[in-house]
Amino acid sequence: MEKVILEQIHTPDQIDQQERFFDFILKQSEFVTSRNGLKKAFKEKRVVCNGQVLKGAEWITPAQEIVIYAEEAKAPKIFEMKLEVIFEDEDLAVIYKPSGIPVSGNQFKTIENALLYNVSQSPLIDAMPWPKPCHRLDAPTSGLLLIAKTRLARVKLGQQFEDKTIKKKYHAVAMGSFVHQKGDITYPLENKPCHSSYRVVKAVSSLRSKMLTLVELEPHTGRTHQLRKHLAMIQHPIVGDKEYGEEGNTLKGKGLFLSSTSISFVHPRTNERQAFSTNYPTKFDALLERETKMWEKYKGKEL
Repeated sequence: MEKVILEQIHTPDQIDQQERFFDFILKQSEFVTSRNGLKKAFKEKRVVCNGQVLKGAEWITPAQEIVIYAEEAKAPKIFEMKLEVIFEDEDLAVIYKPSGIPVSGNQFKTIENALLYNVSQSPLIDAMPWPKPCHRLDAPTSGLLLIAKTRLARVKLGQQFEDKTIKKKYHAVAMGSFVHQKGDITYPLENKPCHSSYRVVKAVSSLRSKMLTLVELEPHTGRTHQLRKHLAMIQHPIVGDKEYGEEGNTLKGKGLFLSSTSISFVHPRTNERQAFSTNYPTKFDALLERETKMWEKYKGKEL
């Protein structure tokens, strides 16, 4: 397989102080921005200078050309599942992930394996071999998912996630009645600070749990299952959450009532902020309407 050049970097014509290749590349590279990523590139012998494979500890000299080659990878077997593409350009895409399908993993039926069936490969010089998700959504969670098509997009968007400058909002149907119309949840998770905020959209009476509440949620940190855990910790687990919910709060065949409905980020090439949103699933309103009718019919009395 022919090697694909990821990036070419030139050392200055004049060098004022000694510097090793590893440190120089880490500061200059547009696509390899982490120490671990650069270590991996050296280990895989993908960093070459004037025809010689580098180890990283060598000293740079003036007017040298450094070539970094892309990783060799085998394209995934395509999972032919139709996805809704909300937005697409040469660098990235925003797709709607249906509930019940994992974003990635060892199994065949994943969103990542379905991307080549739905999203075109970028024609740009830094195109990735195939599109890849920039973040994760739990398998039972539906909603907006950001996809990188170029290495620039993957690096820049990854940095935005790390810096917490990408803004996401979710909608969920939670058990019970919230005391306050909006608030913050700051219980630590994974022994690390954690922050979520909520806003009540509407609440309805329910025979199932006295009240059900549609809430808008915003995670300000990115811990595993953060929103699901935080709502459960304040005694308002999400309907359909088999892992953190209460016994009897799941609806057979209806899944988890949590969806990513808004995402905002800075475009990696234009540096303009872009925002995308979508409606929460129709099953949310269907559940609330059904519970309201049941409550009105039986006036809150047990069946």
